[in-house]
Amino acid sequence: MVREAKLALEDGTLLRGEGFGFETVKSGEVVFATGMTGYVEALTDPSYKGQILMLTYPLQGNYGISSRWYQSDGIKAEGLIVREECKKPSHHMAEKTLSDFLEEYEIPGISGVDTRALTIKIREKGTMKGALATEDIEDDELIRLAIEQPDIRELDLVDKVSVKEPKVLHEEYNDRIAIIDCGTKNNIIKALLEREVSVALLPYNTSPDKILEYDPDAILVSNGPGDPTRVKEAIETVKRLSERLPIFGICFGQQIIALAFNAKIYKMKFGHRGANQPVKNLETGEVAITSQNHGFAVDPKSIDEKSIKITHLNLNDGTVEGIQHRELPIMAVQYHPEAGPGPHDTYKIFDKFVEIMREY
Repeated sequence: MVREAKLALEDGTLLRGEGFGFETVKSGEVVFATGMTGYVEALTDPSYKGQILMLTYPLQGNYGISSRWYQSDGIKAEGLIVREECKKPSHHMAEKTLSDFLEEYEIPGISGVDTRALTIKIREKGTMKGALATEDIEDDELIRLAIEQPDIRELDLVDKVSVKEPKVLHEEYNDRIAIIDCGTKNNIIKALLEREVSVALLPYNTSPDKILEYDPDAILVSNGPGDPTRVKEAIETVKRLSERLPIFGICFGQQIIALAFNAKIYKMKFGHRGANQPVKNLETGEVAITSQNHGFAVDPKSIDEKSIKITHLNLNDGTVEGIQHRELPIMAVQYHPEAGPGPHDTYKIFDKFVEIMREY
């Protein structure tokens, strides 16, 4: 039997489709991602917490779900919007269907939506608050939920995805990076372990003194959801440890580092989400196609050029994609070098992280 689903937007738009996944009502910021594959990695990416994810590629679920592709311990997005849901996937590693996956984590999905038209709408008007229902609810009530929910800038989302207790992986390795966990993707941890670097995964609000107790050789500030200006503990940690240890940042982590050096952050109109963002390295001239997931960015006009230099730019819109301190061993990138999903063009950035750490 076909189950009706509805998506309401804060401007009063109401879209109808076929429901799949869990029967519930969820609200969040409606965003789009442009990757042709990678729906498992995207749904489990902690940076999507607080957001209803729309995938622009029309067919989703066709190769099923494997836990090997998870980027966290489960789905973090609030809901899923697709043009067409594949009910009979085909892949030798598939463990379940997309609908079963959503149901397992109590997440609603809607298919049969004109995702091309909705993507154009978001590109023109910007990301919008929305509410997705796969159970009975009055249209007016669903629209009200979309309108009255808090703006994503008013939510403390990092606390919902960061580890609650420290975890140390591969203590036997000689080098160790302490990750300030704002919503770390599994591929980041894997990239470090592949280079025989021990990882201390620490809650985002771990004090600088406590971090030093783990005797790290460097610090990495991870990706994460929401507005970085709300994560004052991580900003303060970078300030206090900036002259003690090498510090690296990925995505949200770049914004945290920029804020620690008095730069400003702004909310983008619709952000960068997908696996096809061209980024230019200003030092080498090299252009790489990158995986990205962010709705906030560093304001280049606010950067103190005496201490911080811009190292990478986005070739689509000129946004800041990389920064580096002129004297201290501190660097960050806005894109995701670990991919998951996406191209591996920039995977070697982890080699640079490790080289800086070992030379320090």
